[in-house]
Amino acid sequence: MRYSPEHKAETHARIVRKASVRLREKGAHGVGVADLMKEAGLTHGGFYAHFESREALVVEAFGYAIDRSMERWRKLLDEMPPQKRLAAIVDGYLSSEHRDDAGHGCAVPALGAEIARESAKTRKAFAAKLAELIDLFADYIVDVPRKTARKRASAMLATLMGTIVMARITGSGELSDEILSSGREVALAVAHGGGPAGKTPARAPAKRPANKVAAAKR
Repeated sequence: MRYSPEHKAETHARIVRKASVRLREKGAHGVGVADLMKEAGLTHGGFYAHFESREALVVEAFGYAIDRSMERWRKLLDEMPPQKRLAAIVDGYLSSEHRDDAGHGCAVPALGAEIARESAKTRKAFAAKLAELIDLFADYIVDVPRKTARKRASAMLATLMGTIVMARITGSGELSDEILSSGREVALAVAHGGGPAGKTPARAPAKRPANKVAAAKR
């Protein structure tokens, strides 16, 4: 049976959408092609009518997940007063809801460790999307040069991702909540320039008396 181009496009989109959830839940190698196709209501044999390889599906599903995340962030943040946006990013990313629902959360901490071992082509595709996410967050770090905003956004995002990975490892108990809380504090400080990417040192140099300004900023 021949299907119209529109039907094929709709089917392709459905596979990508379903795969984006399952890959985040189970990892890039935790679910097979047959299972992904079954999830989309299709047979294993139809896979190569849509994708040249499994790697191609992983890359496309990752890109889809990042694009949807960025759309949601933009919609949420653009409706907020500027002074509340960074806190909203940190609180939303390091929430218990995000920790407990990897399948609908950020794709980078869910898949990043595996992708680091993949081909150069795959890593390049992931890196491009990661750069877009950094640029998005940098847009909401204002009153500093763009280069500084990107540095802070990179450090903030690294803190957010590392924190959510640790929180997921430890489950949903007291230690996990403590990790989320600590991560929120550090990530927000970094975004405002108080961490490694900013200009304000975390503490005074050893064996030197702290001046009054530095002390007041602690």
